Amino acid sequence: MRAPLSWLREYVALPADVTGRELAARLIEAGLEVETVEQAGADITGPLVVGRVLAIEELTGFKKPIRYCQVDVGRANGTGEPQNIICGATNFAVDDRVLVILPGGELPGGFKIGSRKTYGKLSEGMICSVRELGIGEDHAGILVLPPGSDGTEEPPGTDAIELLGLRDDVLDIAVTPDRGYALSIRGIAREAAIAYGVPFTDATSVELPAGDAEGGAYPASIADPTACDRFVLREVRGFDPAAQTPLPMRVRLHRAGMRPVSLAVDVTNYVMLELGQPLHAFDRAKLTGPITVRRAGPGERLETLDHVRRELHPEDILIADESGPISMAGTMGGLATEIDEKSADMVIEAAHFDDIGTARMGRRHRLHSEASYRFERGVDRELPLYASYRAARMLAELGGAEIVPGVTHAQVPVEPVTVTMAAAHPGRVAGVSYERETVVRRLEQVGCAVTGEDTLTVTPPSWRPDLTDPNDLAEEVIRLEGYEAIPARVPRPVAGRGLTSRQRLRRRVGRALAGAGYVEVLAFPFAAEKDWDALQLEAGDPRRRALRLANPMSEDEPLLRTTLLPGLLKALARNVGRGFGDVGLYEQGLVFRPRSETAVRAPRLPVDRGPTAEEIASVEAALPDQPERVAVVLSGEREPSGWWGEGRPASWADAVEAARTVAREAGVELTVRADRHAPWHPGRCAALYVGDTLVGHAGELHPRVIKAYGLPARTGAMELELRGLGEPRTVRAPHVSPYPVAAQDVALIVDAAVQTAEVEAALREGAGELLESIRLFDVYTGEQAGEGRKSLAYSLRFRAPDRTLTAEEASASRDAAVAAAVERTGAVLRGA
Repeated sequence: MRAPLSWLREYVALPADVTGRELAARLIEAGLEVETVEQAGADITGPLVVGRVLAIEELTGFKKPIRYCQVDVGRANGTGEPQNIICGATNFAVDDRVLVILPGGELPGGFKIGSRKTYGKLSEGMICSVRELGIGEDHAGILVLPPGSDGTEEPPGTDAIELLGLRDDVLDIAVTPDRGYALSIRGIAREAAIAYGVPFTDATSVELPAGDAEGGAYPASIADPTACDRFVLREVRGFDPAAQTPLPMRVRLHRAGMRPVSLAVDVTNYVMLELGQPLHAFDRAKLTGPITVRRAGPGERLETLDHVRRELHPEDILIADESGPISMAGTMGGLATEIDEKSADMVIEAAHFDDIGTARMGRRHRLHSEASYRFERGVDRELPLYASYRAARMLAELGGAEIVPGVTHAQVPVEPVTVTMAAAHPGRVAGVSYERETVVRRLEQVGCAVTGEDTLTVTPPSWRPDLTDPNDLAEEVIRLEGYEAIPARVPRPVAGRGLTSRQRLRRRVGRALAGAGYVEVLAFPFAAEKDWDALQLEAGDPRRRALRLANPMSEDEPLLRTTLLPGLLKALARNVGRGFGDVGLYEQGLVFRPRSETAVRAPRLPVDRGPTAEEIASVEAALPDQPERVAVVLSGEREPSGWWGEGRPASWADAVEAARTVAREAGVELTVRADRHAPWHPGRCAALYVGDTLVGHAGELHPRVIKAYGLPARTGAMELELRGLGEPRTVRAPHVSPYPVAAQDVALIVDAAVQTAEVEAALREGAGELLESIRLFDVYTGEQAGEGRKSLAYSLRFRAPDRTLTAEEASASRDAAVAAAVERTGAVLRGA
């Protein structure tokens, strides 16, 4: 909403020295979002005056019309002599009044005016158009001043900047959906009056004609009370279609962001901006029979003012006569009954339409207007009588129309809303003590009627349909008292609360992966069917069964993800595409796995009470399973090359080590086994187990997956489910023995099919408590190992916590480890 300061001053007695920026600061403190303050006309410098054309000489010999004009500018030029000006416009004649900027003046855009010789004549200034003055978009001709409404005319030489209000501060306010009243000069002026504590004059504080109670002018009725609860018609006759909109009114409309069209249209727009009540004018001669407000019927159509023929929906709210629909209520009128250049008799409509129905209709037809923008946010139900009378009176004063006595007033009774609130409630919400008198005073300032002592009964005004709850009223008190008056205090933590064990584990995992060189990314939790194809998932893979969003951000990704990998792989591909090939990324987040084959709709719970245990259970039953996972992807060099030598490329082993890093933070050991699982390479895929529970997979991605995402060769990935690691445990620092280590190496020959994890587990179990660590440092598959056999060389480190181990103790532990491996895996000690 764009609000010129001069327009606001008509209804609020602001101090004379208040600027637009100062008012904006006060309104922001009161909770309105003032985005900008435009100093309109600040770049116009005079002398800019009213002139009268005395003579016109048509110059010939040029490709376009050129006129040499003599213009009376009074004493503004210092001599009183006529001013000679060259002009290319032809829409004015001798004796017309125009706006003239004299040498030394400047127009918007830094256009300086001087005397210069052109077309063989000396031009001493410029006759201006509305576009050159920054008060309109019309550049077809220069601006010809109409006579005043009372027939008076300003003499030549009158300062036009002051006369037309060309300099003005314009506040651009972003109105939130709950403050529809601020979409009017009336509403903003009320807020300004409260902010400065000065008198406010309500534009509706006028006495309606006595004939309003005697009956209708043009017959109308409401057929659907759910669509409209108040419908008002007034009729005017004998309007002069040639009457022009007064220039100050056109300037205001332009400043407020609306294009002047004609006097009849401009009046309805002007009243809408002023009061907040959308209006529509029908050509009386084009109406057929009584008017009805109703819903659309089957197969009905309407060609709207934008020349689009629209198929109407059964829920659309229409204004219709005997010929059918003539307007989409509160949105846009029909072309068949529009006001044109011949319309002399008009019916002015003002109504209160259902906000939800209007909003849905606008979205359904992708049709949005200034009227629907206001109805969606709530319009004052008491305005139609006043707004329609204001428009009729302006058409009579400016266009010579005659107001037909009487008014059509169809309405549906509506019970007033009352809200009960404890007088201390605003203070409890803000954490600041407000006296009862303060609460009552602030609520009365916004138009509420308040009764009661400790418990207040509040009746909100008709222009505030958003005030329906004690918290709404508390917000009004708090914002008007000032948010800055609420002290900033650090909240005190309650003893015994803090991060849960799950939250601590999540943070530890993130820090551990970051410390290992991975960078965290946050991908959107959305996916598409093509992602499952890119991951090479089989048709029956449970990861292909995903939930479809009812309102996806993009139809390209309408599903909720069942794995973290698509988002990570796309992020990796973007980095690689921008020249960053050595990348390690990780993400922690939820995946969404449907619990059943058929979708279950969650119930809608009431908001006037807390949910019961059964209701909570029904909601949870409708939700998908949402396990938390952590995943990594890595490509390029894991250890960079440099002057120190060659680096080491990332491999499947790094992906497995990332999983072990996560498991260590949970205080568990992973068992790694070979597996075949998409999207990993069938020969370089590891299944990750905690005990007998499968918790994830890691390894090198399948070449087809790498190609689908455009990734470097040998890209690795890991995905692990955190809840499979069990309940988070308190990680304790290990005991560090001060005694020396005893190292023993052992090489075992086993069948090629035996997994190294099995051999390592057997060695660890057989070695007993003295074993500190075990590391596989060599795998040999040559002829010395034998066909179908492999040699695994391990380094075993033994250490006792309380003594130095003897050679015999270390050897005995090693022999026990070998014996266990021989028994469980059929291993043979190499060299034995």
